[in-house]
Amino acid sequence: MSTSLRLTVSEYDEMVAKGAFDGLSQKIELIEGEIQAMNPAGPRHDHVIEFLNHWSVNNTDFNQIRVRVQSGLSLPDQVSRPEPDVLWVKADHPSDRHPIAAEVLLLIEVADSSINFDRQRKADLYAKAGIIEYWVVNVGDETMHVFRDPAASGYQSMTTLRSGEMTSPLAAPDARLKIDSLFQ
Repeated sequence: MSTSLRLTVSEYDEMVAKGAFDGLSQKIELIEGEIQAMNPAGPRHDHVIEFLNHWSVNNTDFNQIRVRVQSGLSLPDQVSRPEPDVLWVKADHPSDRHPIAAEVLLLIEVADSSINFDRQRKADLYAKAGIIEYWVVNVGDETMHVFRDPAASGYQSMTTLRSGEMTSPLAAPDARLKIDSLFQ
């Protein structure tokens, strides 16, 4: 009989520091104590991340918000260390550790083959952590899902935006994102 190896965030961090995952041919994340393989990114996925990074930097004040791309987020209560595609964090977050949920202003995942995982399991994870706003860009059907109002039972508000619509993040209400612009 075999069982899965479950890790704490500290154990995962120690393994990363010791190079346990160096040389892997794919990226991984720690999600609820389990190491999850991340699907390789396709060119459309990469294009959307590049666009969102540029849009984010141009629509935030560096003295207030730092934009991070595909970097770690520490969620110890959820035994998780995800690596969101785009992350807006408070500018005063310490540089000697990964940001924590209370420092996150906006979290964005770009999904193609991972859409169900990002809309369900990660949405539940981020809601339980108290991430105030979570966007999932669905590359496959060219939509964006906006999750707000986190609770232990999940996000209380979810809106799907399509071509011709736009949104603004709670942390920067003057920053307008046209959904069409993501897929050009």
